[in-house]
Amino acid sequence: MRKFCFMQVRNMNMSELIELHEFHDPRLDVFARLNENQLRHFFEPNGGLFIAESPKVAERALRSGCMPVSALVDRKQAEGEAADVIMRLGRIPIFTGESDQIRKLTNIPMTRGLLVCFMRPKLHSVEGICCGKRRVAVLENVTNPTNVGAIFRSAAALGVEAVLLNSACSDPLYRRASRVSMGTVFQVPWTYLVGGASYVDVLHDLGFRTAAMALTDRSVGIDDPGICAEGRLAIILGAEGDGLSPETIAACDYTVRIPMSNGVDSLNVAAAAAVAFWQLRAR
Repeated sequence: MRKFCFMQVRNMNMSELIELHEFHDPRLDVFARLNENQLRHFFEPNGGLFIAESPKVAERALRSGCMPVSALVDRKQAEGEAADVIMRLGRIPIFTGESDQIRKLTNIPMTRGLLVCFMRPKLHSVEGICCGKRRVAVLENVTNPTNVGAIFRSAAALGVEAVLLNSACSDPLYRRASRVSMGTVFQVPWTYLVGGASYVDVLHDLGFRTAAMALTDRSVGIDDPGICAEGRLAIILGAEGDGLSPETIAACDYTVRIPMSNGVDSLNVAAAAAVAFWQLRAR
């Protein structure tokens, strides 16, 4: 097993910069030896950790109130694109080194030369997230973190005010999901649907009409004037391949399709979400 050590080189506005030499320091475990599931349950039952990649994502995490624990920064970026974020991290360990050293440590090609480890924020209730909202997205079994991140980015851009996920979905705070979202997972309120009751019933109880994005015999076009005119609407999207469960589709008020051309039967779920969010936005 590789071993590593560290030495402090200087302070930068209360932030400790540590030169990366070898790789044994336990504070580097979060970047080198713990997978995302282990990070998520690091302090269980009292919460966990997540990794934000790139200055933009880290900055949006900070702005949302997330608490940083440690950071790893490419030497060139420490006084470049990442400098402003580093100045805001406070007295936490910030490891720095050459890009090839960091690549050997993390086994990932870092985007924009910065990784920041944060404490996971406390999730709000579904009722709290949905209060006063007119458009929410619901994700069922969307397990690909790239798709989850892209859906959040579209939600932020196109007027969707909250995102609800079932427990099978990929975690929006996974490194890839938050990076693909460009940090919008820290701007769009989100939480998980829990409990034994049908989540469609929960949405109905909260005053939403529900639109299942699916291809069935009863599907109506996404430009249907009745759907577009709904005051409060939950747009429900399913996984690649399997789509939404028959039970979810049957429980919804609408089943909605996006018209296709040239023999294409469906879009990637992230692309479909962007189209749906734009067309079904609150007027």
